[in-house]
Amino acid sequence: MKLSQLLEFDNIIVQCHNNPDADALASGYAVLRYLKSFGKNAKFVYGGNFEVAKSNLKLMIGDLGIDVYHVRTQEELASLLGLSEGALPELLVTVDGQYSEGNIQHFEAKEVAIIDHHQVEGPLPVLSEVRSYQASCATVVWDMLRAEGLDVNHDIKLATALYYGLLTDSNNFSELHHPVDMDMRDELKISSSIITKFKNSNISQEELRIAGIALLGSEYYRDNHYAIVKTDPCDPNVLGIISDMLLEVEDVECCLVYSIHESGIKISVRSCVKEVKADELAQFICEGVGNGGGHLIKAGGSIQRKLLEIQELDYNPPCIQQFFRSRMQDYFYNNDIIYAGDYNVDITGMKRYVRKSLKAGYVVATDVLPVGTKAVIRTIQGDVKIHVQEDTIIVIGIRGEVSAISRSLFDKYFKVDSSEYVYPGDYIPTIRRDIDGRTIEILPFAHSCVTSGNSMMFAKELNNRTKVFTKHDPEHYLLGKPGDYIGVLEGDTSEILIFERELFEKIFDMV
Repeated sequence: MKLSQLLEFDNIIVQCHNNPDADALASGYAVLRYLKSFGKNAKFVYGGNFEVAKSNLKLMIGDLGIDVYHVRTQEELASLLGLSEGALPELLVTVDGQYSEGNIQHFEAKEVAIIDHHQVEGPLPVLSEVRSYQASCATVVWDMLRAEGLDVNHDIKLATALYYGLLTDSNNFSELHHPVDMDMRDELKISSSIITKFKNSNISQEELRIAGIALLGSEYYRDNHYAIVKTDPCDPNVLGIISDMLLEVEDVECCLVYSIHESGIKISVRSCVKEVKADELAQFICEGVGNGGGHLIKAGGSIQRKLLEIQELDYNPPCIQQFFRSRMQDYFYNNDIIYAGDYNVDITGMKRYVRKSLKAGYVVATDVLPVGTKAVIRTIQGDVKIHVQEDTIIVIGIRGEVSAISRSLFDKYFKVDSSEYVYPGDYIPTIRRDIDGRTIEILPFAHSCVTSGNSMMFAKELNNRTKVFTKHDPEHYLLGKPGDYIGVLEGDTSEILIFERELFEKIFDMV
């Protein structure tokens, strides 16, 4: 759906979920501003039994000029729009929520549209934009505004609202994993002083009490140096605060903090050791029952009650506690860790493979940035850090994945192709310079190449989850799951690599 499709209607209600959070307020505010800019008769509302009471949200509404109304009845809704008694709004747009969820009061309208970032809970109307992979609904709305050619940065209050919506819904950005979320975070021009003001009013006395009680009940697992903590229902930012405090405790190298809500569970994950990536652990915990992600040190996620119940898991605190104990134990005890610099590979039982000749892309880094520049390439798989040298080549793989290699390695494994390069993915990689944050699109500098097809490898399927610290990057591991492949280059068994099964089968043939 495009935002411009909403302009077919004149009398419009924008509604967020009951007891709105910062993301709901920011998303509704942005949609309201868009509609009003085209002269539409639009109002922003929420229902439920309670008005906004949290101090940071009251500050947000006041300081950013968010016109939002608490309504309880259909008559109040019609009155807001100036409609006659019994008349219905032409359109009602729900933001950061769906009527099939239980946390949004139902109102009648001639047409309903949905803008959301949660899992789809039921049949969607024709007018809908639901992106479950985004960290916030604010991101969805920002990207939709961008698609309409609108620059949010012309309005610092609107930009600040969207930024704060993402900040709070991603646990202070610790749960970001999609590049569009990162793009919004990096591109918005905000009022830092206002954000600081909101942050300093973010925790209530009750939430402070919740944090204290939760820490007293922490479970510590000495063998693998991790802790698990359950809290009473609270905002995700409180989970992050508890996680950060736990990581300051002696011998705690990793932690999981969670809170149980009516429709699902929020989690916060922290790690301070290279053997555990917080984002990867969050994904492991939520696999099959929700979504997790974030960064190496800080991550988080959400688990859906419905998905837990599908797996016949009771939704009560003791069973949920046991679920997390089991997932954490599986993660720490069913792993093989390989440090390539100290590991002797036995190729017995491995099969011999040859790389196929496949289309790829490449960029000469010095065509984009001067030598010595430090930058980040943003891709759908994540951010890739580079330090531009005279011979740096940026290779774009068959799925849009990006890596930086030397010219000598490029000449060894690739051949330049004269055909026009066509990017295979959806999200187009960009380069962001460290020094000034300037963003440069990469595709205008891309050329075609093909894999040379002469590299040989010994490989086998993995039976266990395996982490490999390569000799080129001993600080960050490659993760392989059962069914993926581990391989070594013929002639250099110290070059240990991990490949996802699907990717391996696309790029290698058995000899």
